[in-house]
Amino acid sequence: MTKIVQKDAAVLREVAKEVPVAEITAPKFQKIIKEMKEALEKESDGVAIAAPQIGYSWRIFVISKRLPIFEEKEKPEEEQDINIKALPEDLVFINPKITKRSKKTRLIPEGCLSVRWFYGEVKRSVKCTVRAYNEHGKCNEFDGNGLLAQAFQHEIDHLDGALFIDKAINLKEFKPEK
Repeated sequence: MTKIVQKDAAVLREVAKEVPVAEITAPKFQKIIKEMKEALEKESDGVAIAAPQIGYSWRIFVISKRLPIFEEKEKPEEEQDINIKALPEDLVFINPKITKRSKKTRLIPEGCLSVRWFYGEVKRSVKCTVRAYNEHGKCNEFDGNGLLAQAFQHEIDHLDGALFIDKAINLKEFKPEK
């Protein structure tokens, strides 16, 4: 069983290494991706995980199919219609790079599977675009807004050796009731 490492683990403070593109489909990296998906699936409140969170210093993260995608229709804000869609499957991002981010930012509530039961508010761009390889070695670009954009930024912070608590304000601990 793969354990999620906690905030004092040295691997969480390392800048993760790029995965050699020619090796993305190698058993070594496919095993890491499988372990990441399994670890994420076991956490009912988790929507994304980065490889360092399970002890691997590689530039890989997974977004869970549980993450709701909010799609806004173009209307004045007070008349905003929002569609909620689900991802068809977990999405894998290898060697991700943010290629665009909105100037508009928001303080957003945030937590982390590696900083259990602490929550705070982090200033994040409301939209961003990420270019990354998937687990089959195909390069794609993904536009995200809202929660998806937040997840992109949070997970890339992990790959850069940063935790949300480094940026959060109003940090509080909320332990689950037994």
